[in-house]
Amino acid sequence: MTKALVTGASGFIGAHLCQALVNQGYAVRTCSRAGYGEDNIALDLAEPGAYPAELCAGIDVIFHLAGKAHALAENRQDAAEYRQINTEGTRKLLEAAQQAGVKAFVFFSSVKAVSQASQQPMDEVVNDPASDPYGLSKYEAEQLVLNGGYVPHPVVLRPSMVYGASEKGNLPRMIKAVRSGIFPPLSESGNQRSMVHVTDMVAAALLAADNPAAAGQVYIVTDQQSYSTRQIYDAIRAAFGKQPVAWSIPMPLLTSLAKLGDSFGRLTGRRFPIDSDSLEKLTGSAWYSSAKIGRELGFQPRQTLWKALPDIIRHLS
Repeated sequence: MTKALVTGASGFIGAHLCQALVNQGYAVRTCSRAGYGEDNIALDLAEPGAYPAELCAGIDVIFHLAGKAHALAENRQDAAEYRQINTEGTRKLLEAAQQAGVKAFVFFSSVKAVSQASQQPMDEVVNDPASDPYGLSKYEAEQLVLNGGYVPHPVVLRPSMVYGASEKGNLPRMIKAVRSGIFPPLSESGNQRSMVHVTDMVAAALLAADNPAAAGQVYIVTDQQSYSTRQIYDAIRAAFGKQPVAWSIPMPLLTSLAKLGDSFGRLTGRRFPIDSDSLEKLTGSAWYSSAKIGRELGFQPRQTLWKALPDIIRHLS
């Protein structure tokens, strides 16, 4: 029986991955700060020192999801903390994997690990490191996974925004705001954003772990769709049975409010509900191609946001 170690097992993706592994006959060991599963080893990636020898003993494949996520409420990112958890934490896990003779290591990175290029949609050819502390910590961890020689089968996955039945994340916040009537009807900017359903993300991870062609590769994972913010807004309203909105908030007004938010952040050190960064996330593009994983591993997503919205809304109700 193949034995897998899942770090960050209590998280949104990790919980779905653990269930999928069990369904496919894997024996699963989990690693999380809070106990999760019968064979769990409590571990804080920020703790100094080597990881316990029993962590990787008998393990065939590691799915490494644990890390410090990009906190949207942060006004200033703590570079040392990101590097300690995301980069050095990955290094120590790779060292433990090497000592235990682990064969495969699937690292959940982020599309934010590399600098954003004007090329749209972006693909794996874009490989310049990000400049912000979060993205750079992920990029440096990727290099350790791919080039460190720790395991025979290293793979890096770069998920786009992962959606599904969850309380956390930008999409659930948007759904709740639209339901309560406080989310403004933005104008159709024609922006294009990529996402992937959690079950498709898990399917991609299993393919990456099993297929020999994946060794040493980086794969962006999306549901092969692109969504504008206004399209998502209209779809959420329709799912709630609300009438379409014919008007929209003028972009110049939103831009002015965002500049006020920037000033608030500089003065207080705290994020305002709307600033230039949050406005860019709402109206800018973050469009990625997952053609490579489809071509090389046969990945075919089964979900789109339009299909998944009713289930997500029911979960949040």
